[in-house]
Amino acid sequence: MQTTFPRLLLKHAAERPEAAAMREKEFGIWQTLNWADLRELVADIAGGLHQAGLGRGQHMVVVGSNRPRLYATMLAVQSLGAIPIPLYQDAVAAECVFPINNADVCFAFAEDQEQVDKLLEVREQCPQLAHIYFDDPRGLRNYDEPGLMAIEELIAAGKVYARQHDDFLRSHIEQAQPHDVAAMFFTSGTTGNPKGVVHTHDSLLDRARAGADFDKLTHAEEVLAYLPPAWIGQNIFSYAQWLACGYVVNCPESAETVTIDLKEVGPTYYFAPPRVFEGLLTSVMIRMEDAGALKRKLFHAAMALAKRVGPDRMDGKPLGLLDRLLYAMGDWSVYGPLRNNLGMSRVRVAYTAGEAIGPDLFQFYRSIGINLKQLYGSTETAVFVCLQPDNAARADTVGLPISGVEIKVADNGEILVKSPGLLKEYFKNPQATAEVLTPDGWYHTSDAGFIDAHGHLKIIDRVKDVGRIKGGANDGAMFAPKYVENKLKFFPFIKEVVAYGDGREKVCVMVNIDMNAVGNWAERRNLAYAGYTDLAQKPEVYQLIKECIEKVNADLAADALLAGSQVSRFLVLHKELDADDGELTRTNKVRRGFIADKYQPLVDGLYGGKTEQYIETVVKFEDGRTGKVSATLRIDDTRTFAPVKAAA
Repeated sequence: MQTTFPRLLLKHAAERPEAAAMREKEFGIWQTLNWADLRELVADIAGGLHQAGLGRGQHMVVVGSNRPRLYATMLAVQSLGAIPIPLYQDAVAAECVFPINNADVCFAFAEDQEQVDKLLEVREQCPQLAHIYFDDPRGLRNYDEPGLMAIEELIAAGKVYARQHDDFLRSHIEQAQPHDVAAMFFTSGTTGNPKGVVHTHDSLLDRARAGADFDKLTHAEEVLAYLPPAWIGQNIFSYAQWLACGYVVNCPESAETVTIDLKEVGPTYYFAPPRVFEGLLTSVMIRMEDAGALKRKLFHAAMALAKRVGPDRMDGKPLGLLDRLLYAMGDWSVYGPLRNNLGMSRVRVAYTAGEAIGPDLFQFYRSIGINLKQLYGSTETAVFVCLQPDNAARADTVGLPISGVEIKVADNGEILVKSPGLLKEYFKNPQATAEVLTPDGWYHTSDAGFIDAHGHLKIIDRVKDVGRIKGGANDGAMFAPKYVENKLKFFPFIKEVVAYGDGREKVCVMVNIDMNAVGNWAERRNLAYAGYTDLAQKPEVYQLIKECIEKVNADLAADALLAGSQVSRFLVLHKELDADDGELTRTNKVRRGFIADKYQPLVDGLYGGKTEQYIETVVKFEDGRTGKVSATLRIDDTRTFAPVKAAA
């Protein structure tokens, strides 16, 4: 049945008023908000916003971490027929200007002083931003800005209004229709200004329900909301599906306490991009390297067994009696404690998306009994396009099209999607809308891929990024940079990779090391270093990264399609790639073209046969100041391998 987000709130509040809706950890203690209290909070905020002048069709920015009052504000905005726009809390002030002006935003919710300062900083460029409401008052006592108000005051005013108008909330909610606009999400803007992706209640809730039905989600699920609300992945899992299913959303105390909070909550339904799963595994491997010899031997023996039989066990395939017995012993001594240490003892379904995940990383989690699966989707498709069934999760595909979805592959290899979850439009950008939506309802994903023999979708890369090697022994060979980058990022020592090769005779990469993993590796070898830049240029570190690259080259040699994508030369960057420096998007995707321009001397050095190259880089610090980092970077060659078929 078609409905809206606020109507689902009323439904849960009427049917399960005392059931927990959200929990928030504050000062080390979990506070619970039930559905009845949430309804009252939404009514009070809506009443306050209504009196302040927020009306149907207007936009309101919400910026901050996952917090009950942020979610309640979004519901209050939708209850009035207005449209919430979540923005990334780690975006710098300048990045907020375009969305606020593009959507003519007059109202904003800011979590704390940091977010308030950003909004006040851009006020001269956004003169229509008249009302700013803040949640956390710390540091804001002496602020005296027009239109700046604590949300406590807004709630107090709204409470009086709501009591005077008993049917105020319901009457506004009933005016909304499923086809009305529910929310707007701004894309990363990797090639220009970000685009406002407009979604209706129906497009978001249809996909939320489709995903819930696929994995048999119920109101009994527990979810940890720790990723940015502005990312549609987090928004679908902890907002759309939360209201569709009525489960409990838990908000961690801070970014620093997420790992601890994960263990305390013990979610049953978990979602994270590959980077998070990589980080968790890296921390495990670092601790194991520091363990005693006996523990290390037991761990590696247990993991060898898990790698051999764990995936088959997860897929429901029959195992021999001895393997079942050995796995049970391993589960008692290693896998169970490991799941508990990761905070995943109760996870029934775990998803990863946003980037491809390394096959070994994917199999690691499934082998220890965590039902990790991949999904495929985007902001424009309301996330859920393809999902993996429990017994058919594979590292090299992103699953089957779920209910309501049609997929076809264009002549150039691009994936086209038809789904009830497609965007309504790009806000105020009919040209961009026409470029991605065909008149008969197909959405151009810009991803290259194909449907395999089992009906699963396999993604190769972005269509615009798939290129060809030009010249040399691999002339004409396909080059898929993201595929190469992801294979390298499986190694715990490699945090980020930027690969180049299209139109060139060979593939070269720039690497970011993982400071924690490589730092621990260096300390165990008594290798002294003074910081990231110093560690990154150590000959021993170069040899470590070289070995990782050559393992990937050997793997690529066995792939007839991508054997020409083997890496010939590499360097380790002197600084970590950073979204604040424009090198990554806010969802941590590499801006390959921007990096090529910024580090042109390094690209020239890689392809010019140099063995070292000096570089000086301007960096931006958290407080807004800028500085310079300079270094002479070493450039190394790597061994490549003849394609397996050719060798045969």
